[in-house]
Formats: sequence, structure tokens, C-alpha cells
Amino acid sequence: MANVKPFRALHYDPTRVAIGDVTAPPYDVIDPAGRAALLDRSQHNVVALDLPEDDGGDRYERAAELLRGWRADGVLVLDGEPTIWAYEQDYDAPGGGRRTRRGFLARIAVTDYGPGLVRPHERTQPGPKEDRLRLTRATGFNLSPIFVLHAGDAWSLLAPGLDADPFCEVTDPDGTVHRAWPITDPAVHAAVADGLAGSELLIADGHHRYETARTYADEVGAADGDDARYTLACLVSLEDPGLSVFATHRLLHDLDETKRVALRETLTELFDAEPIDDPAGLVPGTGDGTIAFGYMDSFHRRPYRLRLKDDAALAAALPDSSEAYRTLDAAALEALILKGPLGMDADDIAAKRGLSYCSDFTEAVARVERGDADAGFFLRPTPVQQVRDVADAGETMPPKSTYFFPKLLTGIVFNPLTSEAASG
Repeated sequence: MANVKPFRALHYDPTRVAIGDVTAPPYDVIDPAGRAALLDRSQHNVVALDLPEDDGGDRYERAAELLRGWRADGVLVLDGEPTIWAYEQDYDAPGGGRRTRRGFLARIAVTDYGPGLVRPHERTQPGPKEDRLRLTRATGFNLSPIFVLHAGDAWSLLAPGLDADPFCEVTDPDGTVHRAWPITDPAVHAAVADGLAGSELLIADGHHRYETARTYADEVGAADGDDARYTLACLVSLEDPGLSVFATHRLLHDLDETKRVALRETLTELFDAEPIDDPAGLVPGTGDGTIAFGYMDSFHRRPYRLRLKDDAALAAALPDSSEAYRTLDAAALEALILKGPLGMDADDIAAKRGLSYCSDFTEAVARVERGDADAGFFLRPTPVQQVRDVADAGETMPPKSTYFFPKLLTGIVFNPLTSEAASG
């Protein structure tokens, strides 16, 4: 059962800095050039804390020193009372027009995975978890929220508190407008907590940080109810009309002649291939079959839509998987192609050996046409219900099976994990 609580947030003082100058995208989508650009905008940009740079010393301790210094200078201030933060994002929808996704920032109790508790839907890797754990140890804060889905409606409980101007209104480079409002009313907090008490939570994004929070809580011996037994999350309803999932496309690299031949034979044997004239139509529609995706290689540059001929091939390749898992395009691609003719194993896929990902369809096509990738598979978005069905079956999806958009903004609020962190 979900355990949702308000928290005394540490946040930037908007009278000292422009919030748009100090916020940033999630750390794992920022490259070195992007990091430098964010710091050019402001020396106090959150990227200095959330993605500390190795300058010859301990970069995690450097982040902690900066955080302490910014607090001492008054750039960061601690709320005097517990708060839940309503969070709204206006963004460009895949089919055109604008959509609005609504949720809220709060603390959720860290539990084991399981029915009625918290469900994951993607696999994790040890490297990112160790990185986030070392940063958490050094700073004593959650610096960025994970993204969690819940059943029911909490936004309507927060709406009466949105009459005032938002704490921040930030437009990011994607054109998404982020707004946040602090809600301090204890009655609203109680109503939200009660409303979600019976809800199972599904992690949409931030699996590594959630598992890091669980490790950290155990490491410091946090008891139930202690601050360290909670983590910062943005919670959005599964029924929110602004909830969107985009696709992430797969690009293949370093295909030798043997692999090219094996790939071509497998595609011919297992899939019906429909040639199309324009790469813009590579992604199949929802009515094109249970398993379908687009394909193009850099040699012929001829786009095709592929449809699995017989579901029995996938059942044979995944005999121990649920029906929900076997309806995933990404699972079929992994089992029948990546692990089939291309000979990849789970470690190869996790390490992205011979494989890369791109969520921008136009850019993914361009990389194949330029020869930057030897071939590309172009996937349909995974419906939210399908994500939920796989999680309910107790399974996790292949890497990059979902791309929830828009991404959450880092730097609106930070969550203290100890009394010492809260007191500064």
C-alpha cells in the first residue's frame, strides 16, 4: 500500500536566482556539452550537484561541499513546514497539439517490490546504482524525483491550492512548460495520503534511484517512519489524460557479413515484410499485428514494416514468460533478433555492445541513412496498460522499452534524508 507524505523541501530562493537558470533535465540524459551549457547559464545550476564532475578529487564530496555552501549563502533555503508540491507540465503531443500532465511531488515510503507495494517494469544495472548511492551518502538528499504512477485521482484534491501564482514556471529546450505550487494545508496532505493508501505504485522512470534509496535506507539502519526510509517522487495518475509514452528505437552497429546474412535469414523466416516508399511511415500502426516494427539498413536504405508471422515462434523463444511479456515488441526484438542471429546476451545488451538507442524518430532514421548505424528497428510506443500488465505479472521489460515524456525537471525541490541534512 502506498505511503505518501509531505516533506520539508530544500529549494532555491527565487529572489536570489531565476529558477529557469538553475534547473536541469535528468542527469542521465545530459552529455558533457549539455552540462557545460547549463553551468554557463548559472554557476548554481543543479547539474553541479546532481552530475558532479571529476576534478581530481572526490566528485561526490565536491557536490556535498557545493550544497553546503549554497545553503550557507542563502541560495538554497529549507521550508519551515511540510509541503506537497503540485506539478504541471504542458508539452507537445506526438500527434500534434499540446497536452498537460499533472502530478505532485512528495515522499513515498521505500519498500520491497511486490503486489500491493511498488512494482518495477525495467531491469537495472549495478553501475548507475553505485553512482547514485555515493551521491546520496555524500549529500544526504534526494536531488531528483523518481517518476511513479498510481491508481485514482489525487490532482482534484490539490486543485483548490492552485489559485496563487506558481513557485516557478520554466520552459525547457523541448518547449515543455513546468509549473509547481507548494501546498501546505495539512488537511490536503491527509486527503492525498488517504486517497492513495490503497494504491499500488508503478515506477515509470527512476528504477536505479528507487533501488538506491532502498539500499541507503538499509545501510543507515533507517526504521519505518524515518526520513531515510522515504524517497522523493513525482506521482501521476494512471488515468491522467496527459500521460504519454513514446517509443525508443534500436540501432545496430558493427554488423559483419556473417551477422548480416544471419539477420536477413531470420527476418525472412519469421516476419512478413512490407516495403514502403517513405521512411516516415516506418513505425507500424496498432492494428498491424501483435508484434510489429519497422526496419531499415544502411546498405539498401529500403524501409520495411515487419510483422511476426506466427506467435508460436515467440512462445518457443520465451517459454517461461507471461502472455503480457510476449506481446511486447521490444521483447520479441530482443528474443528473436538480438539474442538470435546477432548472438547478443543480456550483458551485451546491458552494456550496449553493438547496440544503441534513440527516442527521436527523425534522428534515428538519419543515423541509418548516414551510415552511423548499420541498421535500425523502429518501434511503436508501449501502451501504459501493457506496462502495467507486465509489472502485474512480476516481470521487468527489456531496457528502453518505455520513454515517458516529458521528463521531470531536476532542481525544483530536494528531499532531506536525515535530521542533520534538514538542519544544514
